[in-house]
Amino acid sequence: MNGSSRENINSVSYFILMGFPSSPEMQFLFFGLFSVAYILTLMGNTAIACAVRCDQRLHTPMYIFLGNFSLLEICYVTTTVPNMLANFLSTSKVISFVSCFAQFYFFFSLGCDEGLYLCIMASDRYLAICRPLHYPRIMTRQLCTGLVIFGWSSGFILFVTPVVLISQLPYCGPNVINHFICDPVPLMMLSCSKDTTTQFTYSTFNVIFMIGTFLFILCSYALVILAVLRMPSAAGKRKAFSTCASHLAVVFLFYGSIMVMYVSPGSRQPVEVQKIVTLFYSVITPLCNPLIYSLRNKEMKAALRKTFGTETAHKL
Repeated sequence: MNGSSRENINSVSYFILMGFPSSPEMQFLFFGLFSVAYILTLMGNTAIACAVRCDQRLHTPMYIFLGNFSLLEICYVTTTVPNMLANFLSTSKVISFVSCFAQFYFFFSLGCDEGLYLCIMASDRYLAICRPLHYPRIMTRQLCTGLVIFGWSSGFILFVTPVVLISQLPYCGPNVINHFICDPVPLMMLSCSKDTTTQFTYSTFNVIFMIGTFLFILCSYALVILAVLRMPSAAGKRKAFSTCASHLAVVFLFYGSIMVMYVSPGSRQPVEVQKIVTLFYSVITPLCNPLIYSLRNKEMKAALRKTFGTETAHKL
């Protein structure tokens, strides 16, 4: 299809994000609840990033990756939550075609980056616990910097193809998305044509990326747990298990929800279930991550006390 014919077919210049249809009173209630969740998410993840930045004791690869992961979470929630909050107070709930696909691109690119960072952190723990004598030689400053750059950039590169393919589908109406974000599944359903090639490409990308990274993380931590069980020191076991438990909790929170939604997009879940699951990994998980990492980590709590004062850290 050439450019001019596509313009004739694609008559949609904006979409309407229905969000959570309800009474005006409930919309204000949702606005308040999600505003508080968003502010707490920003505060928690900013606190971790600042603690890692300011405390010299945390200038190690594990905490550098954790600090970048927290910054990634801030960017991740900011791609969707401010627009969702604005829609709670809006009657039109309109988002332009370009803005919709921009949100789609940044949200899912940052989601890919989160998965890659979880892989990087799993690899770091594997090297530190299973190969402790070789760890300083392998995890050099140069490799750490390279992994940080790789973790931030790869998602933006990988997700160009799915976004371009879906944006090139013809859209001639309707333009109402029964969701609170520009999600690829309802976007493909709104297309005038059933492009099986695009759907297959998107589904294959999700399956390979999500299952591949998830299995990599599980294998890494399985080897870590086996190594921990062979440790002679009880204190060493407790510290290693505490760190791994925090990481695995975040892994299962993140992957448990996204696999329900995106590994098999052909199996249509009810719309309300899709919204709840999306809400879980886009809002709830980033809110919980700072608590998970700070509550189970003595070094992080000490750094937070040093950076923000004793009173603030004790509240965590």
